[in-house]
Amino acid sequence: MPQVPQRLDASAVRAWCGLALRALGRAREEIDAINVYPVADGDTGTNLYLTVESAAAAVEAVFAGHAALAGGKDAPDEPEAFDGREALDGHEDMDGHEAVAGQAVSPGRVPEGPALADAVHAMAHGALIGARGNSGTILAQLLRGMAQVLAADSDATHTDGQGLGLALRRAADAARQAVVHPVEGTVLTVASAAADAATDAEGDCGAVARAAYEGARAALAATPGQLAVLERAGVVDAGGRGLVAVLGALVETLTGEAPAALAVPVLAGHARVGAGPDTTAPHARVDAAVTEPLGEVGECADGTPAPDEGGPAFEVIYLLEAEDAAVTRLRDRLDALGDSLVVVGGDGLWNVHVHVDDAGAAVEAGVEAGRPYRIRITHFGLDDAHTTGAGSRPVRERAERAVVAVVPGEGLAVLYTEAGATTVLARPGEPPASGELVEAVRRAHAREVVLLPNDAELRHTAAAAAEQARAEGVRVALIPTRSAVQGIAALAVHEPGRRFDEDVVAMTSAAGATRYAEVEVAERQSWTMAGICQAGDILGLIEGDVAVIGSDVTATAEAVLNRMLAAGGEMVTLVLGDEAPNTIAAHLESRVRESYLAVDTVVYRGGRQGALLLIGVE
Repeated sequence: MPQVPQRLDASAVRAWCGLALRALGRAREEIDAINVYPVADGDTGTNLYLTVESAAAAVEAVFAGHAALAGGKDAPDEPEAFDGREALDGHEDMDGHEAVAGQAVSPGRVPEGPALADAVHAMAHGALIGARGNSGTILAQLLRGMAQVLAADSDATHTDGQGLGLALRRAADAARQAVVHPVEGTVLTVASAAADAATDAEGDCGAVARAAYEGARAALAATPGQLAVLERAGVVDAGGRGLVAVLGALVETLTGEAPAALAVPVLAGHARVGAGPDTTAPHARVDAAVTEPLGEVGECADGTPAPDEGGPAFEVIYLLEAEDAAVTRLRDRLDALGDSLVVVGGDGLWNVHVHVDDAGAAVEAGVEAGRPYRIRITHFGLDDAHTTGAGSRPVRERAERAVVAVVPGEGLAVLYTEAGATTVLARPGEPPASGELVEAVRRAHAREVVLLPNDAELRHTAAAAAEQARAEGVRVALIPTRSAVQGIAALAVHEPGRRFDEDVVAMTSAAGATRYAEVEVAERQSWTMAGICQAGDILGLIEGDVAVIGSDVTATAEAVLNRMLAAGGEMVTLVLGDEAPNTIAAHLESRVRESYLAVDTVVYRGGRQGALLLIGVE
C-alpha cells in the first residue's frame, strides 16, 4: 500500500484536487443524466467538473510558484497538473502522475512544499472564481468553509482527524447559509450528513474521511424520499452525487484506497435527462435507462411547485466585488426577482448565482451592490423542462453545422454570436480548459462543428476537445486560428450550405491569408526580438513576435500597421480593447486612407480583451 499522510498537508490537498477531478470526469455524464433539480438542464456533472478544474489549477499555481521561489531549479515551465483533464476524454492517467497523497510530487523537486494554508486558500479561491451553475457555486462554498478551518493559525490542531471533522462541519454550515432557501434532499443534505458522520468519528484523517463518505452515501440514497421531483424521476440528487464523488477522492487521498464504485439507480419507467448521447460508462452502474418523458419536474428553490407557466427563463452568474453590507441588500433584491439564489464568498469577493426572468435586473442589482464581472447569462430554452410542461416539451433538433470560437473579450463575443457562432470567453490570464470547449460544442447542438481556438497556445486544448466531441458522434474540424482577427476572417466566409469539407477549406484559407498583430503593455523587463523592453513599454507584436517597442500606443500601433501593409493587403481589421486611446481608431483609419489606396478598414470594440489593440490584415 502506498504511503499516505497521517495529517493534512499541501500535497494532500493537491492530490485530492487531482483525484476529485478524475472522479468527476468519470462520473460527469452519469451526473448530467440524473440532473432534474432545480433545473432539468443536464449540466450538473459538467459544472462540478469545471469548478474543481479551476480549484485544481489554482493549487498547481501555488506549487509552481513555490518551486520558483525556492530557487527555480525545479520549477516547471508550466504547472504540472494533477488536473485530470484527460478524465473528461476517457483516460485514466493524469500526465503520468500517480495521484496518491504522500508520494513525491515529482522527481527532483524541492522537498519542502507550500504551506497548507496557501494550498487550501488557493483551492477555495480557484473554486470561487471558476464556479459553474448552482452545484458548482455550492461546492465552492463547501471548499471555502473547509479552508477557513484548515488555514487557521493553530495549524497543527486542524490537520488531524478531529480537525478534518471540524472543517467538514464548517463547510456544511457555510454552504447552507449561502443558499437563501435551503431545501432538503439536495447536496446540502448530503453535506450535512457527511459532516455529522465526520464529527462523530474517531481516528486519523483517513478514518474521518471514510466516515464522511459513508454518511454522504447513505444521505444520497435517501434524497428521493425527501424531494418529490427526484422521486418522480426515479433518481438521486445530482449535486449530492457529485459531492459523494469528491468525498470518495478525499478517502483515496488519505487512505490510498479508492471506495467501491457507487451504484446510482434510475428506476424503470423514468427518464434519464441530459443533452448528451446515452453513453453510460461501466462505472456508473445505472440499473435502467429508458426514454419516456419526465413527469412534472419544475419546482422553485424553496421546494414549492413552480407556477404553471414554468420557472425563470435565465440563469445569471457573476463575480462581484462588494462589501458585506451591500451583499446583504443584494440577497434581498435578488430573492424578490427569482429563485435558486446562492451567494458565496467573502472578504470582498463573491460569486452570485440566481434564476430569473429579468436578467438585466439581476445584473443591475449587482452594479448597485459593487462591481460585477465575468457575467454569464444562460437562457434555459424551450427544450428545458424547467421552462415548459414536460408533456409538451419539444425535442430540440440538431443543427446541421455550427461554429464554436474562443474569443478574448465581451465585445468580440457579441460580434461572433451575431454571426452565428457559439462562443467561449477567454479572459486575460485564464485560458479555457478542454472541458469548456467540449461543453460549447454540446451547446452548439450540431452534427458538424468548426472549432476556432483563436490562440496558438490553445491548440492542444482545442485538439483534446475535438477528440472528445468526435467520440460523442460530432464531426469536428479544428482550424488552427492563432488570433481572433483570423477567426473573424474565417467566419466571414463560412457558408453552412456548402459541403463540410469545402466550407472548412474556405475558412482555413481565409484565416491563413490574414496576418495578425497586437499592441500591449510590457509587464516586466525582458529580452525581445526588437531589443530589451522595460515594464510599461508599449509592445507591437506581429505574428507573436515583438517587432516594435515604443512609449506611445498610437505611434506604436501605426508602426506595426505600416510594417504589415508593406507586404500588401486589402482589408484592415482593428479590434479595440477597453484601455485603448479614444482617438487611435480614427488616427489609424486616416493613415490607411492617406497612404494605402484601395485598402478598407473595419473597427470593432473588443471590450476587456487583454491587448490594447488587435490588428488583422487580409
